[in-house]
Amino acid sequence: MMDSENFRVALSGDFRKPDDSPTYPDFDLEPLRNAPGVEMAFLESNNPLHAEQLEDFDALILLTHRFDAMSVPKSGRLAVVARFGVGYDTVDVEACTAAGIALVITPDGVRRPVAVSVITFMLALTGKLLTKDALTRKGPEGFNQRSEHMGVGLVGRTLGSLGIGNIGAEVFRMAKPFDMKFIAYDPFADRKLAAELDVELVGLEDLFRRADVLSVSCPLTPETHHIVNAERLALMKPTAYLINTARGPIIDQKALTKMLQERRIAGAGLDVLEQEPPDAENPILKLDNVILTPHALCWTDQCFAGNGAADVKAVLEVQHGREPRGVVNREVLSNEVWKNRLAGFAARLGT
Repeated sequence: MMDSENFRVALSGDFRKPDDSPTYPDFDLEPLRNAPGVEMAFLESNNPLHAEQLEDFDALILLTHRFDAMSVPKSGRLAVVARFGVGYDTVDVEACTAAGIALVITPDGVRRPVAVSVITFMLALTGKLLTKDALTRKGPEGFNQRSEHMGVGLVGRTLGSLGIGNIGAEVFRMAKPFDMKFIAYDPFADRKLAAELDVELVGLEDLFRRADVLSVSCPLTPETHHIVNAERLALMKPTAYLINTARGPIIDQKALTKMLQERRIAGAGLDVLEQEPPDAENPILKLDNVILTPHALCWTDQCFAGNGAADVKAVLEVQHGREPRGVVNREVLSNEVWKNRLAGFAARLGT
């Protein structure tokens, strides 16, 4: 029996397997279970979530299920949606804001793991790791071919980033020992941070022309959908590599596939695709100059533990009437509905 006076936290049903075991055991729920005045429950696995599932909850921790306008409960009780990760294209941000619901993401949990994924792709591509693995498995015949597959050194090469936010900046920090030149395009760039990281801010077309390794590290929005298109890909050097660990639709995948098929760029590393999972006959799956991973390269025990801890901290902050970190829709913080909810939570706990 749930106590309506408690702070009630829902977790989307995809956090559990069909046998009720946790999907990700590294997500430690004990701090939530043990928090005074908190009750938690797993929802049924509906996608998108149904409003009636959430009528009696104050907070939602959301994995991959969608939260759209029809997911907003009519009770007006839900105060915060905490996404497990930094992508929020599965959430209707406007609907949240209109209902006075804060949307929270976990930048601290993914910053280093995703940046490590970018560096992993860069080293694997420029070192021709998969090609050399395949050669080795051929025995003497493969060893005899190794001189034909020389890697690319990184000293003095140009690392470019489409975006220099949370993850883009971390990539540059991690790449510092490689003695590369750094460039980035980001209309919202923190110029002071860019200067501190020795990153030259350039125009969008210059980014594509100059980068030897170009990483996509921006959110998927209407403005960034297919921002990496045929025209911009055509600006890249034939020796350049493209990396995407953000969201698949940022890149026009058909245009990229054509570029790779025609060897007009050296290769690509993609953790994300326009359609996930891809159709088995998708031509990009047949190419030998692309490394593909299933939107999971950054998935480590530390990444999932960090995301979980950040979400738990966010909902507990709201329970105590405090503004959580990582709010996407900042305008909601001045919404009277939101402020009244926080004041009510604080009063309930006497904080």
